[in-house]
Amino acid sequence: MKPVKLSELEQRIGYSFHDKNLLLLAMTHSSYANEQKGKKKENNERLEFLGDAVLEVTISDYLYKQYARYDEGKLTKLRSSLVCEYTLAICARDVCLGQFLLLSKGEDLTGGRERDSILSDAFEALIGAIYLDGGIEKAATFIHNNLLKDVEDKTLFYDAKTILQEMVQSRGKGALKYVLTGETGPDHNKEFTVEARIGDKVYACGTGKTKKGAEQIAAYQTILMMKKQQNCE
Repeated sequence: MKPVKLSELEQRIGYSFHDKNLLLLAMTHSSYANEQKGKKKENNERLEFLGDAVLEVTISDYLYKQYARYDEGKLTKLRSSLVCEYTLAICARDVCLGQFLLLSKGEDLTGGRERDSILSDAFEALIGAIYLDGGIEKAATFIHNNLLKDVEDKTLFYDAKTILQEMVQSRGKGALKYVLTGETGPDHNKEFTVEARIGDKVYACGTGKTKKGAEQIAAYQTILMMKKQQNCE
């Protein structure tokens, strides 16, 4: 990765590293590290571990203060929706993180730059890198700016299927159903694509490691679409 690319990423995330190697490490996927023959190269997994902890405490602090009337169960549910793989992947895409990743040739050719699991892990690794480079306040600022700026939309994801069902019933636009339209990959690593349909109209599709996961993503995207349509009416 060229230094100019690192500076471009720093501009996108709104943080300039003192130690550029930390940023480079955060972008180094294990597949790339394993591909370097004759060299023992580090990858971003340890930073991901650290970033996960920083992310959890920052979000817990935010939710505790913002939702004073919520009990532990509701707070836990909210936090789960904000730190799930899909939500973190959305945040990673917002700053185009995929284009800066160091991946093996094979991982790159098979769509690794857009894979939710890789993007969410890299996003957590980036948080860990910012924490080590600038401390908890800088890491928290990054999390607030890139994850907590639209909490309401992101927290919809956890209960997306239930919320969508209620929206459809209240509007009387036809029956909601999820239709499996694609299934790719080997048995141990399958990906399912599902369409969310209301009546005969296709609203959105979702792709996930399980059929239920794909349905949840399709439901979430449909909710966002319906909310946008409602605001335009």
